[in-house]
Amino acid sequence: MSDTDTLLVFPTDFPIKIMGASRPAQDGGDEFARSMIAIVQRHAPDFRADTAEIRASSNSTYLAVTCVVRATSKTQLDAIYREISAHPWVKMAL
Repeated sequence: MSDTDTLLVFPTDFPIKIMGASRPAQDGGDEFARSMIAIVQRHAPDFRADTAEIRASSNSTYLAVTCVVRATSKTQLDAIYREISAHPWVKMAL
């Protein structure tokens, strides 16, 4: 599939929502959120971590991390989703 096999027009701002179990870190942050942001930044180096939206479930067991990337191609988005989906902590990516 090529970039012409999509209805998206690039570049475009594209939200990626990633859900998984919360993994509290010793410094008060969350390892799940950090790991997902690192994956996104590998494929979209201009993504700023401070723009990620992180929401905990009502009992704080799960997190939803939303990253809006400036996508430049379908190939780039596919690579992000492949790596995120392969991560063992991820329950779902939209």
